[in-house]
Amino acid sequence: MKAWQRFTPFQTGLRLLGRLAAVAAVVWALTGMGIRWEFVLDSPAQVGDLFGRMFPPDWGFAGAIVDPLIQTINIATLGTALAVLLSIPIAFLAARNTTFHWSTFALGRFVMTVSRSVDSLIWALIFIMVVGPGSLAGALAIAVRSIGFVSKLFAEGIEEIDRGQVEAIVATGAGRFTVLVYGIVPQIRPVFAGVTIYRWDINIRESTVLGIVGAGGIGFVLNTAILGLEWSRVGLILVVVLAVVIVSEASSAYLRKRVT
Repeated sequence: MKAWQRFTPFQTGLRLLGRLAAVAAVVWALTGMGIRWEFVLDSPAQVGDLFGRMFPPDWGFAGAIVDPLIQTINIATLGTALAVLLSIPIAFLAARNTTFHWSTFALGRFVMTVSRSVDSLIWALIFIMVVGPGSLAGALAIAVRSIGFVSKLFAEGIEEIDRGQVEAIVATGAGRFTVLVYGIVPQIRPVFAGVTIYRWDINIRESTVLGIVGAGGIGFVLNTAILGLEWSRVGLILVVVLAVVIVSEASSAYLRKRVT
């Protein structure tokens, strides 16, 4: 009796060639990156030396980062609020069951793609050129970056509504706006709330680094400390950022549990 084989010899050969091609691609990529391997081998010692310089943190500098920290939270909050306001109409245009025409559906999806394809740091650089450096540029960058994420999840929530409730309201002769208010919005409200809180949690993290390019917040103080080789202050800022992220994560998890 012929022994059972999961793959034929030809399939086995193709799988082997695939693995070899993957290895070759990785080796080629590493070669083309111009990595200085002597630096890589020395990196453990450098990491240890860097952490030795950061700790203990300079707690006397804590008072100077309160305002930038509040500014960072404000950037994330205002950016998220603006993103939600802009994402609602985009989501209705991009949802197959609420869009007006194939062209409006394509427009909504195009806006989503543009927003998600550009990193928040690049958006920050763009808005710095438009409105100047500061927290306004950071909030706008957070908002525009978040539109693609928020509107996509909003649109998916709209497409998953119970059509029976909508058809029942349509059967009464209600207009499009009435159907929207009483047939769609009540079903998607928990999804909207959950996505908003989740995105705010993400934006807290993203807003901490926008100051590196001049968009305000604690990232600006962090960049200044790094350039000044003030490593004990860098350690303090990193500890504070970690604490803020932990608090925002716990808060968002609690709020999502309450609203969904």
